[in-house]
Amino acid sequence: MAAENDIVLIYHEDQPVVFARVEDIAPDVKKDWFQIKLMLLQVPVQTVTWILRDTYINGAEFTMGGNRMRLEKIEPPEETQEQAPEKQEGAEKQELGTSGQDGTDDSGGTVISLKDRKPK
Repeated sequence: MAAENDIVLIYHEDQPVVFARVEDIAPDVKKDWFQIKLMLLQVPVQTVTWILRDTYINGAEFTMGGNRMRLEKIEPPEETQEQAPEKQEGAEKQELGTSGQDGTDDSGGTVISLKDRKPK
């Protein structure tokens, strides 16, 4: 079952429409139904509360206003072994402060201070 802070993809008539973050799941006054509060990740951000059964929160199809709807929990992508050491190495450099005093770091990039930027 999707839980608080999970990301879900909302389908409308078998078409993915919008991502949402689950803000809260609380029991409804009707037995076996829940109020699920979703923050729609769109512009502008919007919050909605739907009353659904747990099977619908788990991904079963339901209808809303005569339209077929479905929630699909999104799992974060797996990190490949090539990505993991690179990420860890960058965190170590940042933690140790190994970038040079001259504004360069080991990656060959140059740090430019915004305070030295000349106005147009």
